Amino acid sequence: MKADDAVVALGAVAHGHRLAVYRLLVKRGPAGLPAGEIASRLELPPSSLTFHLQQLLRAGLVTQRRLGRRLIYAADYAAMNGLVAYLTENCCGGAACAPACQPAAAKPTRAQRRSA
Repeated sequence: MKADDAVVALGAVAHGHRLAVYRLLVKRGPAGLPAGEIASRLELPPSSLTFHLQQLLRAGLVTQRRLGRRLIYAADYAAMNGLVAYLTENCCGGAACAPACQPAAAKPTRAQRRSA
């Protein structure tokens, strides 16, 4: 990652709403969330959420895909790992000490655990 890319990515999450959106998407995992559900969970007006999602998209921190009429957003873990690696590349004398994020598979629901 180049310094300019890191600045753009850090600038994108340097706002309370965008940081909340990004953290929600990281927590959700690769499946992502529809824009309407993000707005609902974070109690953001749709127009405001659209602006914030566009900032995260431009920074390369999230992906967008269409599912029918809905737009699904997900964290881009490769970009996140690249940013963390850039920030920590000189840590520990240059040794790669920061682990890369590997999103876990969705945890089984209570009903799925009972049937197993």
